[in-house]
Amino acid sequence: MKTIEPGARTWGGALVAVLLALTGAILPVTSAAAAPPPRYPGPGVVTGSTTAHDPSVVKTPTGGYLLAATGNNISLKTSTDRTAWRDAGVAFPGGASWTLSYTGGSATLWAPDISYRNGRYYMYYSASTFGSRNSAIFLATSPTGAAGTWTHQGTIISTTSSSTYNAIDPNLIVDDSGAWWLSFGSFWTGIKLIPLNSTTGLRSGTTLHSIAQRTGGSTAIEAPFIVKRGSYYYLWVSFDTCCQGASSTYRIMVGRSTSITGPYADRNGTAMTSGGGTQVLAGHDSIHGPGHQAVIADVDGDILFYHYYDNAGTARLGINKIAYDTSAWPFVY
Repeated sequence: MKTIEPGARTWGGALVAVLLALTGAILPVTSAAAAPPPRYPGPGVVTGSTTAHDPSVVKTPTGGYLLAATGNNISLKTSTDRTAWRDAGVAFPGGASWTLSYTGGSATLWAPDISYRNGRYYMYYSASTFGSRNSAIFLATSPTGAAGTWTHQGTIISTTSSSTYNAIDPNLIVDDSGAWWLSFGSFWTGIKLIPLNSTTGLRSGTTLHSIAQRTGGSTAIEAPFIVKRGSYYYLWVSFDTCCQGASSTYRIMVGRSTSITGPYADRNGTAMTSGGGTQVLAGHDSIHGPGHQAVIADVDGDILFYHYYDNAGTARLGINKIAYDTSAWPFVY
């Protein structure tokens, strides 16, 4: 087993590519690494425009990559090879007036979740101010994903100062039956899940599932991301403190369930609604506060995208490969 040193390039996995090509399946496989390395790996090499906060990435129909991130009117980047990234403008160059009552007039929009479905791009994103529950999640769609082509489709859900949860950090997941769901949430009473209309992408009904919450002190859980691999839905979340530069304590946790609505539990069997979560990545060496993760399936296996802070406190794009051990629990290498 090879230990990946910080900064080493981690792309490979020809075996995974062959399996995917032969079966057409998305399965948790052990890939080139059968067990977690003895220490957390550094991010894989990225070049070009490498600053990013709350990154979400989608594979495009032509084989490239489109990244959306927190920023004024949503920052966009593109890559042809998952290594070299370039700036690609913003989603809303004319501004997003419908968000201003939640942002206090700021153009900064948070935590976009981007995917490609039904021949177009979907982007869920949030508007708020730091520490506030006066928040909302919105949907925009685009035929190309390019700057200035995004159309506002409506509000998905909003919260106020009297709400017990917070409408930020959205993530779309389509379950095995084809039903659409949106997970979201930050602090307070934790992570929620609501059904969506698969035709419009907007909320369907009033059902609200609670799927993860910190207990016994800290309420710091946010940035949910759900993926289905093999028999399980994996719920990835971030624990602890974001947005404090090199002092950030964000860390990436995971639990799983055989049902999209839960219950989700960690490797030890602790329910995620009772503070459970298995740690996958945390700060180490010059990598501070890795979190706000996103997962995609690529030709060489599952890929984890996240942000971290360098020693100077700048938010950087982190990318690692994911493998699964013999008990089907994920780890990065």
